Amino acid sequence: MKGMPLKEFLTAHIADEDATRSAVAALVERFAEVAAELRLAINEGALGAAFGATLASNNADGDDQKALDVHADHLFINAARQANAAYYASEEQANPIIIRENSPISVAIDPLDGSSNIDTNISIGTIFSVLPSKANADETFLQPGTAQLAAGFFVYGPQLTLALTLGQGTSLFVYSERRGLFLKAYDAVTIDNDAKEFAVNMSNYRHWDDTMRLYIDDCLSGMTGPREKDFNMRWIASLVAEAYRIMIRGGIFIYPRDNRKGYGLGRLRLVYEANPIAMLIEQAGGRAINGEQRILEIQPTALHQRTPLIFGARREVTKIARYHSDPSGIAIRHPLFGNRGLFRT
Repeated sequence: MKGMPLKEFLTAHIADEDATRSAVAALVERFAEVAAELRLAINEGALGAAFGATLASNNADGDDQKALDVHADHLFINAARQANAAYYASEEQANPIIIRENSPISVAIDPLDGSSNIDTNISIGTIFSVLPSKANADETFLQPGTAQLAAGFFVYGPQLTLALTLGQGTSLFVYSERRGLFLKAYDAVTIDNDAKEFAVNMSNYRHWDDTMRLYIDDCLSGMTGPREKDFNMRWIASLVAEAYRIMIRGGIFIYPRDNRKGYGLGRLRLVYEANPIAMLIEQAGGRAINGEQRILEIQPTALHQRTPLIFGARREVTKIARYHSDPSGIAIRHPLFGNRGLFRT
């Protein structure tokens, strides 16, 4: 129901004193409190002590760390402790942290996604995945995305928002400053099957394989091309902002592998970025793939494993998968579209 407080929504999810569902609800509640607190630090902008500084250290994946990244990580670690999670895995930590091994749930998280956008006042976020705990941390976090109990992300933008799935659809909440809590803003999110808008970093066109360039060429050809419709393009370079926009108004997001050093296996992290986004998108009726394979069915081999990520409108994502699996059979092509495009001669 629109306007329902997050706590009430989570309480309705708990059935028959189910320990796992209760643990999931407690974790999401604590994370929501932390997100509201973190937003205050973000809103300080360059005036805040932890805002723009880049640390001498790197995170577990070799990226530069900002002071705010570390601050966010500490806040969510404490929240996971208070919610009695078993294990906590983060982009900012090389290895999982053991909290309470007998807990039924564990969390994998990107505490501050898009931190390269911090200084430029673009929306950033927190992405999290809740998994059933196994015998140890490695076994827990190397489960495929289909095992997720819940997933969500916060967007720190013009509004503080939460996209959340507990496995029964995707819901969007907005933080009310007046009431000091998250309220349900959309009863149920459904992503339209078709898309006329794509999000991709076109500056990497020359690095993509022929399949991806062919797909983009066909989109850019518009009404006179084989797709026979005009496409619009967006690129915010903030995963949570792109995902939230697609949930609200449709479209697709494309971050393919390419031939640059370090990008051959994709760039986004499977366990704590792609998997939770994919669960949210699928629960909203969309689809998420790495180009050929369903994201949620990929077997992780490492905590910080990378992957290509394509998600959004189901029919359009399926079309991209066909470009990968059978590029010659996607349409009857005029020779013009078979070897030429806006960026190809």
